[in-house]
Amino acid sequence: MARTREFDTEAAVGRAMELFWTRGYEATSVRDLTRHLGIGQGSLYAAFGDKDGLYRAALEHYRSTFAAAALSGLEEGADARSAIRALLVERIRIAVEHGGRGCLLVNAVTERLPEDRPTRRVVRDVLAANQEALADLLRAAAERGEISARHDAYTLAGFLVTFLNGLLVSSKITPDVRALEPLVEVALTTLD
Repeated sequence: MARTREFDTEAAVGRAMELFWTRGYEATSVRDLTRHLGIGQGSLYAAFGDKDGLYRAALEHYRSTFAAAALSGLEEGADARSAIRALLVERIRIAVEHGGRGCLLVNAVTERLPEDRPTRRVVRDVLAANQEALADLLRAAAERGEISARHDAYTLAGFLVTFLNGLLVSSKITPDVRALEPLVEVALTTLD
């Protein structure tokens, strides 16, 4: 007879996400995970397969929480410039928290790629969704005359996503919102 799982896997994934985000994949051992989650090694393997499985679940959790929240701010009807400014500044704020732990997805890229194809797939999907959402916002803003139409909306969105990823890397080096926020204003000049 199979034993029933004695822990909340959703809560465990959220807690694992925090640990991976703070320490990174390589510096987080299975022992660290079992201690942090308060579960046995057998339970971790039964629920997630292995450390990689839990890591992928943590990346997916990040995608459905933090990344999804970032995109939802673009849909609230604010003007494009304000919405993009708010998105970028909020991402910086989250990245500099906890001593500059950065962005879990950017951290995953710098630590796990090019070898880890499942991580590449998750990050690529998130970045593609971000670029599409920004491109939609930019197209609508250009049609309303809110921003210049001199750049293709999809290309401009790609620039903003790339710029944001660079900011998130920089936030690990300089975890200071006041130092990074002025760069957002420079990036926003691409909308003129």
